[in-house]
This record gives sequence, structure tokens and C-alpha cells, in this order.
Amino acid sequence: MAVVYTAEVISTGDGRNGAVRSSDGLLDLPLSSPKAVGGSGTATNPEQLFAAGYAACFHSALRVSAREAKVALADDTVVAEVALHKEESGFRLSVVLTVELPGIDESEARRLAEAAHGRCPYSKAVRGNVEVRVDIAP
Repeated sequence: MAVVYTAEVISTGDGRNGAVRSSDGLLDLPLSSPKAVGGSGTATNPEQLFAAGYAACFHSALRVSAREAKVALADDTVVAEVALHKEESGFRLSVVLTVELPGIDESEARRLAEAAHGRCPYSKAVRGNVEVRVDIAP
């Protein structure tokens, strides 16, 4: 398979309480641990960055699935909630994706969301390792 793009980001400082910067300079952010895990919560954190990437990627996959099915979408959204769980051996993540497709009946929305989940690179990357639930907003 041919590589079409590689994102490169460097982490500096103190990991979750440091900074991240992309090689092209478009991403340049301080990080801080969330207050819920004892951090200051004054900057973004890795879970928010992962949620942003997953929401955008899944939304693109959803749009492709809708185009292929010849379903017109309007005012559609995807919300990604990334939870950090404390376990005996450390931490793990789980994800809830909530898809809102106004004007689309629930069974069609579910079909499109399942198709998106099958093609989204983030979904493929975490499949079998991270619990992911896809919900359809009422």
C-alpha cells in the first residue's frame, strides 16, 4: 500500500504537561492533564486531540458513505467522546461516537454510521483494542 500522507508531531517537555508541535508548524499546542486526573486543566490534552481527530475522520467517512448511498446530508454532526479509564495496570481508552443526521430515519442513519465505522481509518486502527460505541442521536 502506498503512503499518501504522514503526520509528524513532536512531544516536548513533560508529556501530558508539555507541548506538541507538528513538523509543518500548523499544530503547536501546550498540553496539561485534565483536572479530573490531578492536572491543571489549563490546556488541551491528548484525549481531546484524539477525540477531535476521530470525530473529523469518522465524519468524513460518514459523508463518503452517504454519497455512495446517494443520501443527501445537511447539518450532520459527529461527536466523539474519549474516556480515560483507570485500571490496575494503568489506563485505557473507550470511545462513544454520536452521529446526528437530521431528516434521515434511524435505520438509514444506523446503516450509514456502520458503513462509516467500517471505512474510517481511526475505527480500523483501534478495532479490537479500544471499545467503540456508535450511537445515533434522536
